[in-house]
Amino acid sequence: MWFQRFFKMMSHDMAIDLGTANTVVYVRGRGVVLNEPSVVAIETINGVQRVKAVGDDAKVMMGKTPDAIEAIRPLRDGVIADIDVAEQMIKHFITKVHGARRFPRWPEIVICVPSGSTKVERRAIRDAASNAGASQVWLIEEPMAAAIGADMPVTEPIGSMVVDIGGGTTEVAVLSLRGLAYTTSVRTGGDKMDEAISSYVRRNHNLLIGEATAERIKKEVGVALMPADGKGQTIHIKGRDLVNGVPKEISINQGQLAEALSEPVNTIVEGVRIALENTQPELAADIVDQGIVLTGGGALLEGIDEVLRRETGLPVTIAEDPLTCVALGTGRALEEEVYRGVLTTG
Repeated sequence: MWFQRFFKMMSHDMAIDLGTANTVVYVRGRGVVLNEPSVVAIETINGVQRVKAVGDDAKVMMGKTPDAIEAIRPLRDGVIADIDVAEQMIKHFITKVHGARRFPRWPEIVICVPSGSTKVERRAIRDAASNAGASQVWLIEEPMAAAIGADMPVTEPIGSMVVDIGGGTTEVAVLSLRGLAYTTSVRTGGDKMDEAISSYVRRNHNLLIGEATAERIKKEVGVALMPADGKGQTIHIKGRDLVNGVPKEISINQGQLAEALSEPVNTIVEGVRIALENTQPELAADIVDQGIVLTGGGALLEGIDEVLRRETGLPVTIAEDPLTCVALGTGRALEEEVYRGVLTTG
């Protein structure tokens, strides 16, 4: 019917990848419409708090705010740490995506959750979305969403392995027939990599750097594999000298960064090893042919696919668009009937 097609075109149902580092929003019929940092800036005036900025506008304030303003990341390790701030953030993104238009009903929202999250953590995510204006909240596990977004054969009787390296967690899963045959959630991701870089610089150079600087270093020259010459590229970084207490600039090379990132990278490798050890023989045989697919922002760390290839002996590929893979998969689960069976309410 024409009016049903029109209603679907005008639909405001959403799929949200509510990530520790970034929130990606997918709208039915429109695709990915928003990708912004999961950061909220709260301003306190005379004891009253109000939201000053959200997303990109709040991210630039991190580490640079006066006493009256605090830049908060409401999610830690893939789950909600501050439900009130998370609710404000979701409301802001819904309004930003749809504007001030009036709708015949509130949106249906699908949100992805870490496979290792508890019932309490899932309830917190569901409540935050409901309070932000959702008429119905569905949950989908992150590795399933990542696999759907990467076009893996999750509905077929074929074993597939996906490794989703997010900001707070790394999800490792073996999937078959719309289900997770085995899954493990490692609380290591992009944030732990940033912390590892900060700790290395502080320990070896007596220089204190902020979260934003550590993240920039990781994105620009971070490597998981030691360069052939032991040094690779060099980058200049600025921070506060812990000895003299004054601003200072130093240089650091990729060899040092590979050393700094070795611990979080090895933790991810160990998570993959454990998953492979617990995989049923028939599914393991499929994985030998299918290989491992990497998704999430952490998949962009140079050389991480080669590290996994060497450690497992399996083919390792990076998804076409690893940053939005989970959101795309969540959106397809919302839109396509064949995937509706992977959605749950709790």
